[in-house]
Amino acid sequence: MAYIPHTNEDIQQMLQIIGKKSIEELFQEIPSQVRMQGEYNIPTSMSEPELLRHLQQLAQKNQDLDHKTSFLGAGIYEHFIPVLVDYLSGRGEFSTAYTPYQPETSQGNLQAIFEYQTVICELTGMDIANASMYDGHTALAEAVLLAYSHHRQKRTQILVPKSLHPEYRQVLATYLQNIHVEIVEMPEKDGLVDVAKLASLALDQVAGVVIASPNFYGLLEDCQSIAKIAHEKGCVALALVNCVALGILATPRSYDADIVVGEGQQLGVPASYGGPAFGFMAAKEEFLRKMPGRIVGQTVDGNGNRGFVLTIQTREQHIKREKATSNICSNQALMALRGLIYLTCLGKKGFRELANQCLQKAHYLAKAIAQIPGFKLTYASPFFNEFVITCPKPASEVLQKLAKQNIYAGVGLSQWFADRDHEILVAVTECRTKADMDQLVESLRSL
Repeated sequence: MAYIPHTNEDIQQMLQIIGKKSIEELFQEIPSQVRMQGEYNIPTSMSEPELLRHLQQLAQKNQDLDHKTSFLGAGIYEHFIPVLVDYLSGRGEFSTAYTPYQPETSQGNLQAIFEYQTVICELTGMDIANASMYDGHTALAEAVLLAYSHHRQKRTQILVPKSLHPEYRQVLATYLQNIHVEIVEMPEKDGLVDVAKLASLALDQVAGVVIASPNFYGLLEDCQSIAKIAHEKGCVALALVNCVALGILATPRSYDADIVVGEGQQLGVPASYGGPAFGFMAAKEEFLRKMPGRIVGQTVDGNGNRGFVLTIQTREQHIKREKATSNICSNQALMALRGLIYLTCLGKKGFRELANQCLQKAHYLAKAIAQIPGFKLTYASPFFNEFVITCPKPASEVLQKLAKQNIYAGVGLSQWFADRDHEILVAVTECRTKADMDQLVESLRSL
């Protein structure tokens, strides 16, 4: 759409039609103390060549992973993305599509979303999945609200592990601060939920128990035991999962999770400064009517042909606000489409191989780092593709020195925990070669 500013003549004509003499008279109803005085403090205009040159100079300051060796993780990960993902998701039919309110003109989008829901159900083992969420953080918050409403708002506590991602905890606290739901920390032992102590807690006021596995430290929780305790006390079991880990680990349905959420960025979405991404949510069928967002369903038209429609839309835009399950405005359909295409490209066998490579390479690197004098693995429990190391020097010093060698060695935990300034969270994906990992080990050894 072209943008053409109004000329002075245009403005005068409009003022004359509405019976005003000036812009000042038009806005006289707005109190002067809240109106902008003077000029905005913004740069002067540029010509097109100047603007292009300026943008190129800004772009050159960006860091990318093309010439770096990255072991960054903590929620956003580097994975190989097949060319088909960019090509198909970039087609105009998808990249410019709006919400498919009119099914007769939106069958392609609706079918894609329906198939996305199907693969999420296959991945998690659950009965239903919605048409995606904003991201993993808000997906967890929406799941907690779902557990709260499931108990008719009579239970006012949510149990979360101490090892929950700190940023997930912040988003969850923001969601819950005005509805009087208390976040209660589960007891922890060696980076994991202390199941023995959890069983002794009084859970009668707990609406849901969050099971994060792998947790923020990469460790695998005893999901079966935690879910069992939750159900014995009448709580909803909420599983927060790593989607790639599901290629090799048991599905959340196998340990009887009620609701499953996670971050879908690893499924064909670039790291890209941490976004955009998409959250996924799946659940048992009993939560169908309360699930936030949208659900696309399959039906037949008047001629008996297969078709797709928005079957469930419990957003506040569609139904009476007091009956809405959520005020989520939309879904991340384009990013979720990338996830669908990515999983389709890999297939079940390829996805299992992806997960296995992440697992095996992470354990190879962890074992090698643990043999470097002064370095050690912080935790001894089983992990997937992410682990914490303790360094003989401050983590910031280690990370800065390796960054000069074009190695992003991981994320310092002091970013979230001030007392853990010697610890680094290291992530390994299929993108890392043996040479990459050996180079990191030698660089750490030479510090």
